[in-house]
Amino acid sequence: MERKRDINRLYQLLKKLEETVGGKQKLKDCTGYMDWPDRGVYIFFAPDEYRESGDQLRVTRIGTHAVSEGSSTSLWNRLRTHRGAMRGTYEGGGNHRGSVFRKRVGEAFVEREDLHDEYPHWGEGSSAKRERRLSELEMEQRVSDYLRDLPFLWLNVDDEPSADSQRAYIERNMIALLSNYQREAVDARSDDWLGKHSRSEKIRESGLWNVNHVDEKYDPVFLDELSQAIDHT
Repeated sequence: MERKRDINRLYQLLKKLEETVGGKQKLKDCTGYMDWPDRGVYIFFAPDEYRESGDQLRVTRIGTHAVSEGSSTSLWNRLRTHRGAMRGTYEGGGNHRGSVFRKRVGEAFVEREDLHDEYPHWGEGSSAKRERRLSELEMEQRVSDYLRDLPFLWLNVDDEPSADSQRAYIERNMIALLSNYQREAVDARSDDWLGKHSRSEKIRESGLWNVNHVDEKYDPVFLDELSQAIDHT
């Protein structure tokens, strides 16, 4: 009951965040010229799944960036990597070896449609040569189409890069709170959710495109810090 209460509070805070930033965005409509904070947390929603208790879209992934000391990655840089290429050789596609989110979505497509022969090297290595990337371009484009249509919000938390940063704390606890992995499901995912076909049991059972922190306990105090961060966004 406490977890369900805290999930309800979280969604109320996300509603407040949505009002604060002027509504959810989609990556297909975003550019680097928009007024992005340097550092923050992003929250993606399923575009066609709602919470059991109302008309709010359910959260499907939480992420941040620059959690290693010295990292200079910005919020928009991370979102742009998920969005993929808008022009050039890989137009419409992207680089799933630079985005775990892209990698996991592509894996689920491969598993759902038994495309292992077509994409035998999907997810292998941290980089790939041009020939391999071109052979994977069609799947990269499908991943881009999927990700660019997910509504998302962002939270301004401009602290220094560190594994102990407030951004990492909020991300970790939000994932742990929402995860249904090895616990009673709250806002259970529909059978049509693409993540049900993931190779990762943690994704399939948690209902999130996250692997880290889905099996951890959450600290309820993080909701107070989230509320304060929204006030400063």
